[in-house]
Amino acid sequence: MSAGYYPPWGFYYKVEFLLGTPGKADDARFQNVSGLSVEYDYESFKEGGENRFEHKLPVRTKYADMVLKRGMLTDSGVIRWFLAAFRDRSFSPADINVILMSETGAPLRTWNVTHAVPKKWMVSDFNANESSIVIETLELTYRYFSIQ
Repeated sequence: MSAGYYPPWGFYYKVEFLLGTPGKADDARFQNVSGLSVEYDYESFKEGGENRFEHKLPVRTKYADMVLKRGMLTDSGVIRWFLAAFRDRSFSPADINVILMSETGAPLRTWNVTHAVPKKWMVSDFNANESSIVIETLELTYRYFSIQ
């Protein structure tokens, strides 16, 4: 291990939606990104005469849904894309880049999320007894991601 090794901070990142139209700078700012995970689905195979265990064979990979949270924006190309999918049923898939950056702003790692489509859009509750900002939650399903 090199002397300069350190684990990166998880709070300096940006999200780029590749929608084909130029986006606003605010569309890259999210408070929370989750769902960048992959796992195998397994199929069990029972061997005749062997009662101590089952063989588990990997079948395919499965990717979790991606969830993005941020303070609600009143003018957002991403939200227009989301609402068009729900209102007009026009599912135009988008690629998304989640870029983890160093303290100098240089990219450390990029997750290229492929063929993302809107799944759910939610706005936090309005409550007159609390002084909190409105949080919008965007949930997407996607085919896979690659890492650069």
